[in-house]
Amino acid sequence: QVQLVESGGGLVQAGGSLRLSCVVSGSRVSLNVMGWYRQAPGKQRELVATITSTWNRNYADSVKGRFTISRDNAKNTVYLQMSSLKPEDTGVYYCNFQPNIVPWGQGTQVTVSS
Repeated sequence: QVQLVESGGGLVQAGGSLRLSCVVSGSRVSLNVMGWYRQAPGKQRELVATITSTWNRNYADSVKGRFTISRDNAKNTVYLQMSSLKPEDTGVYYCNFQPNIVPWGQGTQVTVSS
């Protein structure tokens, strides 16, 4: 059974940085396309970054140049380094596979104050 556990969120001022972590059990992150998603209040969940098994990375236009997705195969963990944060980055962040979604983890809350 695949499990996803996100952490690293918090309250940060605009312009600040956070690093999110997603520990995956039950499947290898190195063999899959992994993604970070976020859900802002009152909005649908959206995909913000993906990383493939060959380290091809893609980003939503709204985060390009500010967010970096990476992974540590030994720890079976996916990261999202977020910098130059904006209030519109506020939301609950989740990781999951792409495109074959598995049950969501609890997510981690990111709040960016202006």
